Amino acid sequence: MKIVYNGEKDSRQFKSVIGETVEALLNEDNKVVWLDADLMGCSGTNKIKSDRVINCGIAEANMAGIAAGLSASGMKPYAHSFGPFASRRCFDQVFLAAGYAKNPITMIGTDPGITAAFNGGTHMPFEDVALYRSLPEATIFDITDVPMLQAALKMAKDMPGVKYIRVPRKDSYQVYEDGASFTPGKAEVLREGKDGVIVASGIMVHEALQAAEALAKDGVEMTVIDPITIKPLDVDTIRKYAEETGLLVVAENHNHIGGLTSAVQEAVCGLALKFGYVAVEDVFGEVGPVDYLREKFDLTSDHIVKVVKGLK
Repeated sequence: MKIVYNGEKDSRQFKSVIGETVEALLNEDNKVVWLDADLMGCSGTNKIKSDRVINCGIAEANMAGIAAGLSASGMKPYAHSFGPFASRRCFDQVFLAAGYAKNPITMIGTDPGITAAFNGGTHMPFEDVALYRSLPEATIFDITDVPMLQAALKMAKDMPGVKYIRVPRKDSYQVYEDGASFTPGKAEVLREGKDGVIVASGIMVHEALQAAEALAKDGVEMTVIDPITIKPLDVDTIRKYAEETGLLVVAENHNHIGGLTSAVQEAVCGLALKFGYVAVEDVFGEVGPVDYLREKFDLTSDHIVKVVKGLK
């Protein structure tokens, strides 16, 4: 796969890409259904003309039940809301009606972590990954860029189990070439270095690449790995690079308790490593612009550099 990262923002917004991709899926497969919790403007699906686009209102638990029922009848449902409402608000229904009952559905949580910005702490999920990691046979995508979002939406349609896609609504930094394909449970190595490994997901991939570039100027060469899916996690790739370098740092836009940090710690259990993380601590979210929140919660390339140097 070609890596095209150059540090510049992509002009395409995630929500527009969701709308375009979902419309294409609806047109190519008459079993696809889009469910939304009165947020179709936020998901970019408000202009789609189809009787398989359903506004379920501000009732995510009910929406999850509808999705599971549609799945049981042979349909392929996608359901969308804010990250916290696509996870903790409807988790019991997703767990039982979809997961336990073997009804495949795709839940999409937009504006996860600090990308919720001015919607504030009530809409800022730091715990969504931990919830879905606890669901047997679930798949969790933490979206890095537009090509990965397009691929995840297409793959999820026919995948078994519950799929959770966490993705911002606005812009991103393109890392992968357009049309890139991915395999759940198979990580992508974005750059290689002999001095340590940074495992980063979602919006933190850009920060990790920036940090690696800054560290390289000081003679510290870091490998950067995007896990693609937090669950299933590519344990073999992460363990290989961690064991070779002896230093591992995780960077994630969610709580380290139960999140990517916890998953990676489990993956490298038993290895003698210097280990650190850049993640949200055991705190609630708050209102503010994303740049402020990055600094507030230490989700920056500068903080990654600080953690790496502190371990050397």
